Amino acid sequence: MKLEVLEDAKRLGIAAARLGTEAIRKALAERGQANIIVATGASQFETLSALIAEPDIDWTRVTGFHLDEYLGLDDQHPASFCRYLRERFVAHVPLKQFHYVDGTDKDPHQVCRELGELIQSHPIDVAFVGIGENGHLAFNDPPADFETTEPYLVVDLDEACRKQQAGEGWFATIDDVPTQAISMSCRQILKSNTIICSVPDRRKAEAVQGSLEGPVTPDVPASILQTHEGTTLFVDKAAATLLTSSTLSD
Repeated sequence: MKLEVLEDAKRLGIAAARLGTEAIRKALAERGQANIIVATGASQFETLSALIAEPDIDWTRVTGFHLDEYLGLDDQHPASFCRYLRERFVAHVPLKQFHYVDGTDKDPHQVCRELGELIQSHPIDVAFVGIGENGHLAFNDPPADFETTEPYLVVDLDEACRKQQAGEGWFATIDDVPTQAISMSCRQILKSNTIICSVPDRRKAEAVQGSLEGPVTPDVPASILQTHEGTTLFVDKAAATLLTSSTLSD
């Protein structure tokens, strides 16, 4: 895993988007099509804003996959990730197709199976992801399942994750945050050729330190990115606050 430290969230987003679009353009040139994974949340604001502004991408040959979604949340809810992606990404680029995670289906396990079959026939060129305050990757909260090869899972959300969602203003109180979600698995994310991980904000400093400098452990789910040579972790100076000088000088 490589590390890039930028001055602020805006510069972080521009740098992350540029590296991601390089990989998209490479896939389009080599295979005539590209497949990407797109994340949500406050950490992705600047990256997605910069991504849709990148020139010279034939989005009509790009297929997108949704990373995760709450169970039981209508796609008109302010915290819906379907709504987030529709408004912040999908509406701005003429994608070939975008596969949303439907968290309102009565059988979420069937949703996982169907999405799993789809993504297995679409090798991922670039995954745009983030890291939660609790170190989660997608909605794989600690201790994460590092063993399953299922592409999508129904997962329980821990208290720290739910507090973060309320703290960022997506929900009025923690009691309003759903307790379960559908999430892409850690192993499925690692199948991506390139992983662009955007993590701004001082709130994420401890998670960044654990993910980058600590051991690879399910207790810090994003630490598994250390095992993926094609991962670049983009952080701003605030998120890099707890990193050691030796890490920053590498």
